Parts: sequence; structure tokens; C-alpha cells
Amino acid sequence: MREYDESDAKVRPNPRGNRPRSKQRPSHDEAVEGFVTAVDRGRFQVAGLGSGTTVTAVKARELGRRGIVVGDRVSVVGDTSGDDGALARIVRRGERERALRRSADDADDTERVVVANADTLAIVAALANPEPNRRFIDRCLVAAFDAGLDAMIVATKADLASPEALAANYRPLGVPVVPTRVAPAGIDGLDALRDACRDRTTVLVGSSGVGKSTLVNALVPDALRATGHVNAVTGRGRHTSTSAIAFELPGGGWIVDTPGIRSFGLAHVNPDHFVHAFADVADAADECPRGCTHESAEAGCALDAWAVTPDRAERLDSIRRLIASRSAAESQ
Repeated sequence: MREYDESDAKVRPNPRGNRPRSKQRPSHDEAVEGFVTAVDRGRFQVAGLGSGTTVTAVKARELGRRGIVVGDRVSVVGDTSGDDGALARIVRRGERERALRRSADDADDTERVVVANADTLAIVAALANPEPNRRFIDRCLVAAFDAGLDAMIVATKADLASPEALAANYRPLGVPVVPTRVAPAGIDGLDALRDACRDRTTVLVGSSGVGKSTLVNALVPDALRATGHVNAVTGRGRHTSTSAIAFELPGGGWIVDTPGIRSFGLAHVNPDHFVHAFADVADAADECPRGCTHESAEAGCALDAWAVTPDRAERLDSIRRLIASRSAAESQ
């Protein structure tokens, strides 16, 4: 047999270089704390850095696949001057106190974080053209309460219809309704909305064409958000906001404008929370037998006896639709 020596061994060059990898990572003690105000194609706008500047940053490799959304508190290193062309790096993401989530539909297991660390969800609903979709509002309320957010309803176009019926429906839940309308001198009701948003981070959510961007432009004059209109045939609005973005309010606080959405999936929410999200419904459900699925009075549900008014009946129907939608999604 032939004898082998060291010349027969072939050593492949290391394509990553000859420097051994280290498990030690830089501590980034010099990192500056801020929070994300906008996300656009891998670039993040970060404000609140202490100097009053807003910088553009990218996500550092050590963050891996950890997602970053508007409202996230982050640590930034690099060029934090805010000058044109300056680019910093996000090296840490703080723990989220709250996160408003939604899914594309009730059968989609993929969660989408709409915004992090917000205080209030403001559901913007037009009182007319288009009329308020209470099932959509109920879905948003379930998501808000499940995430630990306060909630309010901003009723736009109050010059076309009265907000009283909408307010009466949600008054038992402690959810305030703030009516607004466009007037020659501006927007009536804007002061009440501004007071509700002061020193808080408020997220505006609603369908396209209900007036979210109009409200943002009134609250923050230099926001310059594009506004759209509602199609007279379909009753649907045109998307004018393409991504979530946070604006600082002149009187303190932040307002987050989000793109218009037509559905608010709740695949991430425990079905038990559909009932317990609403205090008045939860109280009535205490009379239900153990293990009640709240499907109908014939199945033993006590909620039918509670739903003696049209508003209660409509909310019960909305909740049962949520439960049925989740059951159908889980059976697929």
C-alpha cells in the first residue's frame, strides 16, 4: 500500500476569513435611547434621542429576526447627528409593555404588530358616508382590551348624522365617543380630541376614507398627510396612508396614523376574551351554565335574556359572529 504524508492533506481555505469567531458581543455602553416613529423598507426613523433630533437607522445584525415597529423603544449607536446622509444602527430593542396586534383574518395564525407601547386606541368611524361598522369597532375593542390599551371612538362627519346612537351603544363599556365635524373655521370637536390625546401615545385605526389623515393634519399642521375620498358606488375609501407613522403633538404626546384597513383579524386573541372584553356582556354571562359556548338560548346561553334592546342584540350578534368565525377557522 502507498504511504501517505502531510502533502496529501488538502486544507480548504476559510471563506469567512481566518479570524476565529468570538461569542463576545459589544456592550454598546455608548448607545443612545430613543423610540421608532416610522418604518420604511428597512429604514427606521428614531426620535427622542435627547438632542431633539430624529435619525435614520438600520437594524444591527445581532438583533436577528426581532421585528421592530413604530413605538418600539430602541438603543442606537453610530452617527446620531441627524444630518443628511447620516445612518445609525439599532442594536437593542426594549421589552414591549403593550403591543396592539391583528391578523389578516381569523384563520391567519400570523400576528402583525400594528404599534408597540401605545396607551390608547382611537377607533375612527364616520357617522355617514360610510356608516359606522359596529362589528369592525367591536373587533378593534377586543384587540385593544386584550392588549391592555384604553379605547375611544372618534366619530367623524358629525355634521351628517348624530353621534348619540353610537355613543349610547358604547357608553356602558366606558368607551367615550368624541364627535368631530369639518367646519368653516376648522374641525369642531378637535379640542376634546386633543385633550384626550395629551401626554399619551394614541393610535388611530379605521377604514379608508373615514378621516384619519384629516384629523392628523388638524392636530399636527406640519404632518401633511394625504387625504382621500369615499367611492360613491362601493362605499369604500382609497388608501392614502401606506405605513404607520408617529407625529409629536404640539401640546404633548404622540399620535400614530395607520393605513386604512377593511378587516381586523383576531386569530391571536383567546376566544374567551370575546365575551369578557365587554364588561356589561361579561356580567350577563355569569348567569350562563359552566362551559357555555354562548351560541344560543337553546344551548343554554343566558345572553339572549340580556339582549333585550336593539343595541344589546346587535352587540351579542357581533360577539357570536366572532366566536363562529374563530370556530370555523380552527376547524379548517
